[in-house]
Amino acid sequence: MNEFYAIFLGVVQGLTEFLPISSSGHLALLEHFFGLKEAGLGFDIMLHMGTLLAILIYFREDWWAMATSIWPGQKDDFAKINRRLLFYLAIATVPGGVFGYLLEKKAETVFREPSLIATTLAAAGILLILAELFSSRYREFDDISLKDAVLIGLAQALAVIPGVSRSGITISLGLFLGLKRQAAAKFSFLLSAPIIFGAGLNHLMDLYRYGPDGNIGAYYYIIGLASAGITGYLVIKYLLAYLRRHNLYVFAYYRLLIAGGVYLAVQFPWFNLAT
Repeated sequence: MNEFYAIFLGVVQGLTEFLPISSSGHLALLEHFFGLKEAGLGFDIMLHMGTLLAILIYFREDWWAMATSIWPGQKDDFAKINRRLLFYLAIATVPGGVFGYLLEKKAETVFREPSLIATTLAAAGILLILAELFSSRYREFDDISLKDAVLIGLAQALAVIPGVSRSGITISLGLFLGLKRQAAAKFSFLLSAPIIFGAGLNHLMDLYRYGPDGNIGAYYYIIGLASAGITGYLVIKYLLAYLRRHNLYVFAYYRLLIAGGVYLAVQFPWFNLAT
């Protein structure tokens, strides 16, 4: 481990966690074709905590409003709206948690096969294009209903498969449900917090059971956390600003391009730089 590698892994985590391009898919492909190795459970936890901090800090006013809405005596309309949002986020988190628990082993083995990842990258890219072409995009963030939350939560559960992209699938479905791009993205980002926390907690339990699988100093942990957090914060900020006036086609085309490259690489094994 060195400073560059710690920063690189943090930046990859921060970028791919929130852009609709699949973090797990990119990491699996980098590992397969370029020999990129994970730095161990402890470091992976720090990367997750970095992106979690990005969500908590960027949406701090929303989280505070939701937290204070459950205090006794909060009966105004603002508190009711935030209690409802908190409930929707809790409901939408359940399918992803269940699927993650049931399919964790396959997600780490069978689902990481390059051809499958290329297929899911392409399929989710086409879904983004269809969402842009056929969605009405007239509903605001405050218009999100329980039905929306349940359906988006079910969509998020599919992101256990590398290449799908948690943000990509949830934003796409949000658009199909009539949400504006920013509204769909904001709900997607807020919904990612409990999932990222759960993944980090699960890794922490594995770390407790099996111990660390590497000897990395605290210095590199801090670098990884900081780079993932800063990158994630900037991605959230600028993606939300981007979606005010722009569509998601660039991410769909990127996914299709990467998928095509993977298919070619599978056909020509000499491209595998890990050997």
